[in-house]
Amino acid sequence: MYDWANSVYSLVITSTIFPVYFNSVTSQGEDNDIVTFFGFEIVNTVLYSWSISFSFLLIALISPLLSGMADSGGKKLAFMKIFAVIGASSCIGLYFFTGENLEYGIFCSVFASVGYAGSIVFYNAFLPEISTFDEYDVLSAKGFSLGYLGSVILLVLNLVMIQMPELFFLKDGGEAARMSFLITGLWWIGFSLIPFKYLPEKPGTKKISTSLLLSGYKEISNVFREVRQRGDLKQFLLSFLFYSMGVQTVMYMAASFGDKELKLSGDKLIITILIIQLVGIGGSYFFGWLSKNYGNKLSLCIMVFIWIGICIAAYFVHSEYEFYVLAFVVGLVMGGIQATSRSSYSKLIPGETEDTASYFSFYDVTEKLAIVVGTFSYGFIEELTGSMRESSLILAGFFVIGMVFLYKVTFPNHKLVKA
Repeated sequence: MYDWANSVYSLVITSTIFPVYFNSVTSQGEDNDIVTFFGFEIVNTVLYSWSISFSFLLIALISPLLSGMADSGGKKLAFMKIFAVIGASSCIGLYFFTGENLEYGIFCSVFASVGYAGSIVFYNAFLPEISTFDEYDVLSAKGFSLGYLGSVILLVLNLVMIQMPELFFLKDGGEAARMSFLITGLWWIGFSLIPFKYLPEKPGTKKISTSLLLSGYKEISNVFREVRQRGDLKQFLLSFLFYSMGVQTVMYMAASFGDKELKLSGDKLIITILIIQLVGIGGSYFFGWLSKNYGNKLSLCIMVFIWIGICIAAYFVHSEYEFYVLAFVVGLVMGGIQATSRSSYSKLIPGETEDTASYFSFYDVTEKLAIVVGTFSYGFIEELTGSMRESSLILAGFFVIGMVFLYKVTFPNHKLVKA
């Protein structure tokens, strides 16, 4: 249910309505996409890409500290709640972003991202606590699928609002878009109350102190040393780092690509993302089933190979319908690779550890650094070339490197583990 609650942020704010709205209110004309940010002139989509990089750099720096505090102080659920409130409140704050207050809009989008990413650190760490080893793949896939379903429901409502604002007593599509940010924040915090009520919380035995704060980095340092000693875990995280650079960047920049490179209207871009979400539901279950029956390695290798083709194809896409086909394929592997990656990592964590939050913090730091490098590289290439097409080829290279490391990983046999 937390996937159901927070996935509306990923869809509405990061993938569809906000990027299109941001491009619209920060463009001075068809050929003028330069904005002034704290006195510096920069291309609007580059600014958006780099703001994502900055937000995930922040969370990558602080998540080891937070996860160590959560495990040591028994406050995993408490921190999950704090970050969810930060993220949801920032989404609500975007209602007041009109384009003229650019710095305010970036500030809210950054903190929404920090809230989302921070809460996921603790949410993921609950997986080994509330399920058994053989349930990881299916439960992880079930979460992503619920997230896709819930976010699609809200996005359809938002799309109707934007297309027919008069039915909702709104003056235009711009106000409807801002209203969608408000509803997203309310949906996020409202449905979060369900997992907040039922997720287990270990009673805290330690007060927050300087030593407890430092314990966060001590724990992540211990995990890093453990990872270096475990070949399969190390190879998987290296693979995950590189292919996540591609996956996450596509997720965040797809709408901007369609808007700028293909000149698609906002409603067509939203329909495209809807295709991704709906196909993603089936994709999550299919690759969860494939992982359970034929192994995580085969499932991940197939998906990474498909991702390489997607990035290469994006360079040659020029029509609306080609973009739709590409979106269909993206949807097929988007949810699948995220769910399977999460469950695969759960299987590689040492079975004797109780320090799951620190291990998942390390996993999440890896993912956040991948987003930082991926989105920064994407924006940097666009700044150099003036086109997003060359950036897609860079992403293909990340997937190729990820495939090389993935080939070296051996996953445990779940039947032997159960025995």
